[in-house]
Amino acid sequence: MEAASSRPREVIGIDVGGTKTHLALGLGGTVVKEWTVSTPSWRTHSLDHNAVALHRLIRDWLGDEALKLPLVVGAHGCDSTEQCDAFSAALRGYFTGDVLVVNDAELLVPAASRRDGIGLIAGTGSIAVARVNGQLVTAGGWGWVLGDEGGSAGLVREATRAVLGQLDRGEPIDPLSRRLLASFGVADGAQLAMAVTDSTSPAWLGERSIEIFQAADEGSALAGLVIREAGRQLAELVDRLIGRGVAAGQVVVGGSVLLGQRRLYETFLKALSGRHPDVAVHVLDRAPVFGALALADDTTHS
Repeated sequence: MEAASSRPREVIGIDVGGTKTHLALGLGGTVVKEWTVSTPSWRTHSLDHNAVALHRLIRDWLGDEALKLPLVVGAHGCDSTEQCDAFSAALRGYFTGDVLVVNDAELLVPAASRRDGIGLIAGTGSIAVARVNGQLVTAGGWGWVLGDEGGSAGLVREATRAVLGQLDRGEPIDPLSRRLLASFGVADGAQLAMAVTDSTSPAWLGERSIEIFQAADEGSALAGLVIREAGRQLAELVDRLIGRGVAAGQVVVGGSVLLGQRRLYETFLKALSGRHPDVAVHVLDRAPVFGALALADDTTHS
C-alpha cells in the first residue's frame, strides 16, 4: 500500500502581479479551483496589512481549513531576499502550513517545469530574476517612474518622452503622437506631460501601451524606435544578471506585454541572441501561478 505521505496534497499558489492577483488551489500539479482579483483592491505598502488581506481572501474563498495548506506566494514588489522573508514572516502569523514568498518573476522557471534559469517578466512592470545560493538576484524592477523598461507603464513613459521631443523639434505629429494625445484626452504636449506626470497608477498608465504598438502598425517610425529600445533594454536586464555571475543557460519569459506584442518579443530575441547566442529562451505557455503550485508541491515532498 502507498504511504499516505507520498500521496498528492492540496496546496495553494498565488501570483501577485502589479495589476491582478491569481489564486489557485492545486492537487498533484492540477488546478482544482482558481480565482482572480484586482491587486490594488487588497494590497497596500504595509506587509502586515497585506498578510491580513491575503488571509481574509483565502479564508473567504476556501474556508478556515485552507489556512493549514502549504502556501507559496509570488509577489510583485518583493525585490530582495529580505523583503520576501519579511512577507513570509508576516504571513506565518495567519497560516499554519508551510509558507514561502518569492518574487513574482521567480514563478516563471518552475511554471515551465524547469529547475533553474533566469525569469524575465514584462507586464505592467519588468524585472529579471534568479536565485544564487538561496539569495534573490534581480535586475530592473525599479517601478515605472525610474525603470520598468519594456513594461506597459515604462513603454508609455518612454513614448511620451519621444512625442514631447518630436513636438519640441517642431516636427509634424505622426500616428504615435495622435494616438497618445487622444488616449489621454488631451490636446497638446503640455497637457500630455501633465497627465503622465500626475498619474498615480501604473496599471492605468500601462493600459495605453497598446497605442504604441498600433501606431507602429500604422507606420510610425517613432513608435518603432520606442519598441526597439524597450526590447534592447529587456535583453540588457538578462545581460546584467549574467554579468554578475548568474549561470544562465536558459531564460523563461512571461508577461502580457512581452508575450502579447510580437514586435517587442522579436526585438528582445534579436538583442539577446546578439549578446548571448548560447542562451536558450523559453516562452511560458501557461499561467505563472503554476510555478507557485510547483514550489508548494516541493514543500510537501521535502
